[in-house]
Amino acid sequence: MKDIQKYIQNLKQGIKRILNAFKFSFDGFVAMLKSEPAFRQDLFVCAVFIPIAFFVDVTALSRAMLVFSMLFVLFAESVNTAIETVVDRISKEKNPLSKKAKDIGSLIVLMAFINAALMWGLILFF
Repeated sequence: MKDIQKYIQNLKQGIKRILNAFKFSFDGFVAMLKSEPAFRQDLFVCAVFIPIAFFVDVTALSRAMLVFSMLFVLFAESVNTAIETVVDRISKEKNPLSKKAKDIGSLIVLMAFINAALMWGLILFF
């Protein structure tokens, strides 16, 4: 009986952890919307291109690749913002390592855009 009670307690804690994770993720999404113009622009681009992916005549796998390439841009922008936020939290002073971290974060976003452009170009035109 104690094993069942322990299992139920662990299950409740696991569900609570999952619900908290969703809340924290939603809070992060709202923070990005409020404070990051680049994220809002990327979100707009996704809002345009993702529906288009459902109207083009491609296979389901290709459609998934089109959609996920756009979502990857949002992912990259989120990682970049997280890097910039942590660097700014540590210090606003100019520092070569801070610049390097921010530049690498920017590179992540650029690579995501290049990936999306190549994916869309290759799938739609070849």
